Amino acid sequence: MDDPSEPYGPNRQREVYASGMLADQRPDLPIAPDELRAEAMDALSEEAYAYVVGSAGGEDTADRNREAFDRWRIVPRMLRDVAERDLSVELFGRRLPVPVLLAPVGVQSIVHEGGELASARAAADLGVPFVSSSAASATMEDVADELGDSPGWFQLYPSADPDVTESFVSRAEDADYEAIVVTLDTPTMGWRERDVANAYLPFLDGEGVANYLSDPAFRDSLDAPPEEDEQAALWRFIEQFGDLSMDWETVERVRDLTDLPVVLKGVLHPADAREAVRRGADGLVVSNHGGRQVDGAISAVEALPRIVNAVAEENPDDDFAVLFDSGIRRGADAIKAIALGADAVVLGRPYVYGLAIDGEDGVREVVRNFLADVDLTLALSGHDEVAKLDESVLVERD
Repeated sequence: MDDPSEPYGPNRQREVYASGMLADQRPDLPIAPDELRAEAMDALSEEAYAYVVGSAGGEDTADRNREAFDRWRIVPRMLRDVAERDLSVELFGRRLPVPVLLAPVGVQSIVHEGGELASARAAADLGVPFVSSSAASATMEDVADELGDSPGWFQLYPSADPDVTESFVSRAEDADYEAIVVTLDTPTMGWRERDVANAYLPFLDGEGVANYLSDPAFRDSLDAPPEEDEQAALWRFIEQFGDLSMDWETVERVRDLTDLPVVLKGVLHPADAREAVRRGADGLVVSNHGGRQVDGAISAVEALPRIVNAVAEENPDDDFAVLFDSGIRRGADAIKAIALGADAVVLGRPYVYGLAIDGEDGVREVVRNFLADVDLTLALSGHDEVAKLDESVLVERD
């Protein structure tokens, strides 16, 4: 694990340049995000690549997530003494060495045989919090075992069967997860043209359903155990996954089930942010699910400043966490999002591309490179503490 007191960027640079100049060894993975994605494409089946990369409809929202970052420009400051930098942030009483979490990407077994367990090991090795998905290919307990003492959060899709929702929350508590992340924007899956064209849904192939097939409440709803009739169990999963009747009372029921922090993922409107505070949530993730749910939607980074302001108005005590995902690719993206008010960012597809190319080692390398980029961007823009970034770091482009 990298020592949080050490400078991530210069250390990584020295390591890479020394390997290249002294041992004629270049990095194992592409550095540029577009090249990383292209190499992942070569490593994946057509169906798996489409599932990971694909977004809703014509993928306008996914494109907008990236384009919208250009609206804000970093203004570097000089002669500020940035020899020692602090990338740590505090979330829910725990000091984290970096302002980055790994996103709850499901069905990682279609990307690499190591799946979520490989990603969790890499996260634990780096001390980066890992958010484990309900739709994982390994059980939440097995993922937690790989994380050990490293921070883990559990992402919950509220089920159409409330008993399954309750069971998942209870299991997450027993497995020592530190927060429950309730995804709001997926009461059903979006219209993803790539997947529809391939007629491909990995769940019906038994991928991404480990938490369900192992769950006592889910198993109680079956006429026969999954071991005896897997196809019936998978169809039952499809019936229960998501809940189109989900409303704010659903959030309150989850809130009542646990003493863990409850974080609501998928908020884009200030009114929803205010309601999240009123309903007892402890934080939210400004996110449009990486563009995978609604084509033509607002980008997450466009929504972020209004969400931050709404939370501050509703909760002036400043004890409510705002995280950000959707479109994060480079260190500058993280710096911009944090300057706009996010407490931390959530990294998704890039680490999955690393998983596709080289399993656990690929995840580790992608995340190390990302942290190096964050650290160097912080230093070279003239700042030494990520938690103190604010809008004064940026100008808005006409």
